[in-house]
Amino acid sequence: MAENAFIKLVPSSAKQTVAIEEVKDLFHYYKNITTKTGNQLNWQYGETAFPYEMKETEDGKGKWFYLQSDHERYNAILIGVDSEKVRSEDGTPSEQTYIQVTLPEQSTFGDKGKANEFCKFLAKKLQGELHLFNERIMYYYPRK
Repeated sequence: MAENAFIKLVPSSAKQTVAIEEVKDLFHYYKNITTKTGNQLNWQYGETAFPYEMKETEDGKGKWFYLQSDHERYNAILIGVDSEKVRSEDGTPSEQTYIQVTLPEQSTFGDKGKANEFCKFLAKKLQGELHLFNERIMYYYPRK
């Protein structure tokens, strides 16, 4: 059974909306900083830290993409952007953008660990509310 994690952009977040292209840019940035960490340590950490390549299908263009790994411990992670209707405390309806990270059935425990790391990175960068695979919530936005 597939598992899902969500990064929700709340009113206190740095941004209220995010496009799939921005998530792709954040993925490239994440790969870049892990590679730089490896260079500082004089070790090929970039290939081990996040061993995925971004792939996109025609039907998912502009909505979702997936990360594929050719390492034996890892398989795939799906990432998409969508929005949902929510009601604020005063009852007014609004749209809330979220990033969904899905582990398909063939995903491994290694995929889950890497997906958790990447979710935390995204939530911290966007100052969002992270709903982890185990149903727990982490808050990365300034709370009052």
